[in-house]
Amino acid sequence: MSIKVHDCIVFAADSASTLVDAQGAVQNVFNNADKVFNLHRRLPIAAMTCGMGHIAGRSISNLAKEFRRDLMNGLDEENYQIADVVQAAHSFFDDKYSAILSERGHGFDFFISGYGSDAAHGEVWKISIVAGTLQAAEQLQSGNDAGGINWGGQTSAIARLLLGVDPAIKSVLVDAGADPSVAEEVWNVARNGLLTGFAHNPMPTIDAIRLAEYLVDVTKGYFSFASGANIVGGATDIATVTRWEGFKWIKRKHFYPPELNRSQPDHVC
Repeated sequence: MSIKVHDCIVFAADSASTLVDAQGAVQNVFNNADKVFNLHRRLPIAAMTCGMGHIAGRSISNLAKEFRRDLMNGLDEENYQIADVVQAAHSFFDDKYSAILSERGHGFDFFISGYGSDAAHGEVWKISIVAGTLQAAEQLQSGNDAGGINWGGQTSAIARLLLGVDPAIKSVLVDAGADPSVAEEVWNVARNGLLTGFAHNPMPTIDAIRLAEYLVDVTKGYFSFASGANIVGGATDIATVTRWEGFKWIKRKHFYPPELNRSQPDHVC
């Protein structure tokens, strides 16, 4: 979940990671995965992931930390754009993992947000791997755009809340015999007529954080009562980036007690 308003960008995510077999059946759900990342310890840049949790025996969290190391060694901190970070991330996943992914056909989304060195407003981008193919990077929000919400992963609950209708209505109508163009038109009319605007540019940072956490909680609650495996859950990790305060953790879990590791002030960030 990402929220972009004038003062900040917020990333929030649950911690569930689903183990599935070759047939797609759920074998287990682990509720302690990391999905929100600090991409540079000195700059206002963050990342978030959903979808596939591992590539070639390494978690996306592990890969994000490797990319952070490369970024901190190669980015000009006095003169950079978020597009530079996005291009570096795109190359990182393409160079190292595109061959593996194309064989498996898996996919995931990797969201990047932050502020360029001379930017007054933040940006939100998305890098996607769809069916094993790395897509061109997509800029979701930039500059003085209206306040906005982006989401990924298990989207049904949020789509129904914010858009008033699940995108699955298109396939439901087609299965019932409707022409695909009619189904698309019904989807567009319903979404435009039922849309609820929750994010507004003047929202203070604290309220944007509250909204992001609420939307994650809605999704958790939805799947906790829906039939099937509870595939959204665990702790909610939340981080925000602002132009002047930079990257800040709001809520996060640790795999160790921080009070026993005070000699490592940057611990796992």
